[in-house]
Amino acid sequence: MKGAGIGLALAALVAATAANAQSMFRGDAAHAGAYAGEAPRKLPRVKWKFPTGDQVVSSPVFHDGVIYFGGDDGNIYAVNASDGRQLWKRRTGGPVPASPAISGDMLYVGSYDGRLYALDRRTGVPRWKFATEGERRFEAKGLHGFQPKRQTIADPFDVFLSSPVVADGTVYFGSGDGNVYALDAGTGDLRWKFRTGDVVHASPAYADGVVYFGSWDSYFYAVDARTGAQRWRFHGGEDPVIHNQVGFQSSPAVVDGVVYTGCRDSKLYAIDAATGREKWRYDAGGSWVISSPAVARGKVIFGTSDSSLYVVLDAATGKPIVESKGNAYVFSSPSVAGGVVLVGVLNGTLEARDLDSGNVLWQFETESSLRNVGWALTADRRFNAPLLFPSSWREAPIVGTVAEFGTGSIFSSPLVVGGIVYFGSTDGSLYALE
Repeated sequence: MKGAGIGLALAALVAATAANAQSMFRGDAAHAGAYAGEAPRKLPRVKWKFPTGDQVVSSPVFHDGVIYFGGDDGNIYAVNASDGRQLWKRRTGGPVPASPAISGDMLYVGSYDGRLYALDRRTGVPRWKFATEGERRFEAKGLHGFQPKRQTIADPFDVFLSSPVVADGTVYFGSGDGNVYALDAGTGDLRWKFRTGDVVHASPAYADGVVYFGSWDSYFYAVDARTGAQRWRFHGGEDPVIHNQVGFQSSPAVVDGVVYTGCRDSKLYAIDAATGREKWRYDAGGSWVISSPAVARGKVIFGTSDSSLYVVLDAATGKPIVESKGNAYVFSSPSVAGGVVLVGVLNGTLEARDLDSGNVLWQFETESSLRNVGWALTADRRFNAPLLFPSSWREAPIVGTVAEFGTGSIFSSPLVVGGIVYFGSTDGSLYALE
């Protein structure tokens, strides 16, 4: 009987750990993107679909039977995981393309109004709010070759906000004001802030008393979680002319003493977590690596932008295992559940792939993407670039980008709980597939 009691206690501990590993962006504080259980290996059906008032870029999180996420309509939502019934919503002063973090009875998430919100996770009632120095998108003159060349242009592909991570009673998050903040999780009091040279919309990861994050200043930082003192920094690529191949937009994963992170300089880097020394790099050939890497079973999995690659690398060496050409850009961060990898594509497709072979198991297409075939999307579901981008002058590239995002694009990182897949789409809905 005593042994049975220990077994039950261990099972309860495992269950609690699994639940906690789904309550932050990419699973837990280290952001490896791996979930307990198996994702469907055959095309699932829509269990429910929850509509909001605008696109859903935020990645959902799960705690105690509830799905939490943000909407670009400015709301934070809590919905019942089993039937999609709204439990509460809380209005903020701007879009919420960040993922919430749950710790205890509190929910934390940032908004484009420049505030981090701490809410009661059961009711949505505010506990406290913290105001940063203000939000903004990355911007530069002649960005991406857009004209006029001397005009400062906000980056239309800067779509995410930094998702908070909670560890040891402290909330850590980045801001468009160039700072990374550490706040007391209970009171919202500032413990420290660390200033970088530009926008920080990557989500920090936490491991072994260190906070890891990248900035649009092209540096990647390791900072002491208690004091905010810099441990080291790593320099990515620079692009002083059109600012296209520059900056860390990908969020890091920390596994077994190695930090894996993508960069808009078209590299995926493996960096020693203790020293900041590069272990290896993968060159994506001019395509951004915005997708945050998932790390599981000795593999690193991510997607690329213009080249539309699905990539699996050996975690120890960086050597390619799979390089599979897709139909559209990948900004979504892959999720691994058992032997299945799930990743969103900007053409409105959710892909499921076999972890070992990289083969596509199934594809789910949003209704918006199906309606756009023959216009924004070609018959083979590629973006119709000649139609969407006839000019780089004035607002034309922005209009084309908005049309791309109107195909039900999936920026959201899929969440897997009990074999059910949850994700958001720019068609304004959060989906549950089973």
